[in-house]
Parts: sequence; C-alpha cells; structure tokens
Amino acid sequence: MIGKIIGAVIGRHAAKNIDGITGTSGTIIGIAAPTLLKRMGPIGLITLAAGGYFYKKHSERREARRARPISQ
Repeated sequence: MIGKIIGAVIGRHAAKNIDGITGTSGTIIGIAAPTLLKRMGPIGLITLAAGGYFYKKHSERREARRARPISQ
C-alpha cells in the first residue's frame, strides 16, 4: 500500500517533466509501474531499458531534423 502511494506521488511529479502526460496519467502509471516491473522479470527490464534508450535516440534525431535549417 505504501509503495503504491509513493509510486503515485513519483509518477505525478514525473508527469510534469514529460510532454503529453497529465498529472492523473502520471499517478496511474506510478501506481501500476511497481507491479508491472515485478512481473516482467530481468529479461523484461532489460528489454524495457533498451526500448527507452532507442526511443530517446529516435526523439533526439527527430528534433535535430526539425531544428536543422533547410538549405536552398
């Protein structure tokens, strides 16, 4: 119970730093995250970390393309 409350608070604060996620969504994610992480096991955690890394790289490349001036 305490873990879910702490997860909800952390999720709500994390949602402030992530575009597209509101405080309520962050709270729900924070509540569900510990349960999901326990069930995924070590292979799931490694897959999740790798997916997050690749998503970050993809986002950085997309932002760099948007920021690059179009030469004519």
